[in-house]
Amino acid sequence: MGAAAAERAAQLAQVDSPVRDLVLFTQKYTNTPPLGPGPFDSNIATLAARVLQQTHYTRHALNDEMAGKFLHRYLELLDGAHFHFLQGDLKEFEHYRTTLDDLTLRQGDLSPAHVMFRRFLQRVEQRVEFVAGLLEANQFEFNGEDRYIANRKDMDWPADLAAAKDLWRQHLRYEYLTEKLNKQKPEETLKTLANRYKRLLRSLHELDADDVLQFYLTALTQAYDPHSDYMGKAQLENFAISMKLSLFGIGAVLQSEDGYCKIKELMAGGPAVKSKKLKPNDRIVAVQQAGQEPVDVVDMKLTKVVEMIRGPKATQVTLTVIPADAADSSVRKSVTLVRDEIKLEDQEAKARIIDLPDVDGKPARVGVIDLPSFYATFDVGKQRGKSEPRSTTADVARLLKKLVEEKVIGVVLDLRRNGGGSLEEAIRLTGAFIKEGPVVQVRDASNELNVESDPDPAVLYDGPLVVLTSRFSASASEILAAALQDYGRAVVIGDASTHGKGTVQTIYELDKLTRFRFPTNVNPGALKVTIRKFYRVNGASTQLKGVTPDIILPSVNNYRDVGEPSQEFALEWDTIPSAKFDQLDRVRPYLADLRRLSVARQEKDKEFAYVREDIELYRKALADKSVSLNEATRLAEKKEVETRIKARKQERLARTDPRPTTYEISLKQTSQPGLPAPLARTNDLAKAEVHAEIKGVEVNGGEPEEESPLVDAHLDETKRILLDYITLLTHSPKGPAITINN
Repeated sequence: MGAAAAERAAQLAQVDSPVRDLVLFTQKYTNTPPLGPGPFDSNIATLAARVLQQTHYTRHALNDEMAGKFLHRYLELLDGAHFHFLQGDLKEFEHYRTTLDDLTLRQGDLSPAHVMFRRFLQRVEQRVEFVAGLLEANQFEFNGEDRYIANRKDMDWPADLAAAKDLWRQHLRYEYLTEKLNKQKPEETLKTLANRYKRLLRSLHELDADDVLQFYLTALTQAYDPHSDYMGKAQLENFAISMKLSLFGIGAVLQSEDGYCKIKELMAGGPAVKSKKLKPNDRIVAVQQAGQEPVDVVDMKLTKVVEMIRGPKATQVTLTVIPADAADSSVRKSVTLVRDEIKLEDQEAKARIIDLPDVDGKPARVGVIDLPSFYATFDVGKQRGKSEPRSTTADVARLLKKLVEEKVIGVVLDLRRNGGGSLEEAIRLTGAFIKEGPVVQVRDASNELNVESDPDPAVLYDGPLVVLTSRFSASASEILAAALQDYGRAVVIGDASTHGKGTVQTIYELDKLTRFRFPTNVNPGALKVTIRKFYRVNGASTQLKGVTPDIILPSVNNYRDVGEPSQEFALEWDTIPSAKFDQLDRVRPYLADLRRLSVARQEKDKEFAYVREDIELYRKALADKSVSLNEATRLAEKKEVETRIKARKQERLARTDPRPTTYEISLKQTSQPGLPAPLARTNDLAKAEVHAEIKGVEVNGGEPEEESPLVDAHLDETKRILLDYITLLTHSPKGPAITINN
């Protein structure tokens, strides 16, 4: 540190402020030695590149064309907001556009990854240092007419450092005004922003060679399509966890704060809460494995600390913590825990039974099954340990049996939050609603076509069925919705289309694909590679276009830039010949009436009036993506939003229409007789479940309005459509049928 810097540090030391801490913090990282590739990164990169071009659905060679996409994706992964790189930086990197293929595939040269990462880190350091100076001066005024575009993903990178500083200054003003409008005091705003930039700088400097390799090879795979991916050791184990819905650990949610790994919350039933020796806000300073010495984890990257705490079931781990209520930070406490299986039950199927009046005002009981994913037991990587086998189909079967036992007259299958998962489970679950027949066609890179079918003629549930989808229903959930629609087995309702992910991925663990032997402490990770495309039984691909519902409901999602069409390098939509299948044709005869009745209701329904209002607000926001940096203007806009929210809340609470009686059914409750107590109905509108349909609409450049108590307009209308459908079926010659087979 030079004399001037030392003098400046001494001056700042006399000032007790979070801004002083930020300025000193930036100096801590001055002249930090640059990262370099790990000893086996070259082998991993070359192997990954070879496997990718040989196994990807397109079989596209890693050539100059792909090198250009590779470069583009890496720059976007590092600086997707276009905040830091300068145009001069991009010009300097331009020669990589035609050389990354040879450097990676033939030479295993990872220097470009680190050259670009170092430049990115340099620009972030410059930004944080510049911001620290602005915060120290604390000269912020918000009375002009200037505006700022908060979402910069479609904007150019700054022309030079002067332009970058103008951008950084405007963004800081945007952040400052946002905090000020949230009624923070000036000193609180300075503290919030100073800590925010400290976290930014620390988090980037905590990255190591493994992280850079992760970014770089992720960019390579995503140059082929957005769903191919590279997974290092940590990502590979997290993938296995997401598929199994369980993990082995201590049952604590951890976060990084000021260099410490801090306990954010304890999970019910986990070893941590059972020990009664740990609590939220305890700070972990060391982790010790059985028979080994404690390892200091202060300032260690959070993912590494988490990796150390996880481990095989029934093994011990000892944590050294600073208790949250300690009067002095020098106090330490050691807690030894035995790792156990922690269930992640939020993603498992669950159901509701709802008693509501039918179209004639008579009591009617319907069932709703919420299915957030298609999960299954999936062991991958070096994570081992037996857990209870999981099956989406088995769980839904239990829920269906319970619903039928309780005499529901129809079922809604809610797939709005279902991003996919196990294809096999999607096929099996489709088979629960149809007799044997094709469910999905799958084509590979060799143009070989396989028809995946339900071979079991048994039908688990044969009653009236509605499938509710959204723009976030993807992959396996689209297969199920498409098959039930093509067969005419269910009415599909929802946003204008589903996500449009019509591709199949598989996992290639790299250490199993080479004769080269990596050391036991080196996990080269895995590639998740797109190897096939999905096609409906009618021959149309679900890729890009998704599934168009039979009945489209008004939704802000219909105007948002979401789904497969918004993804870079997405594969194209196409068609193949239809498979042979027997249509049930249970829906088509009634669609015109169902649409007419639904539209008539929507025109009178207050909730859909709110939806239409939100759509118009969103469309206006799309027309002007900028946000005002004038405090008075923003206060007026905020007041307008608050007034609208308050008016909606008051109108909802003033409604006198009786709310339906609702029973929540978990998997555990399926084996218990009768029904649990109904959900509380006291002020139940204020506690209504919030769904994506009319959540806060982004107004004037990206500030979401405050959430208010909301009714789930889409689900409510879907239940009404189901009742219409049942009524129409009842008056048909065949009549409705509800059966369940064990």
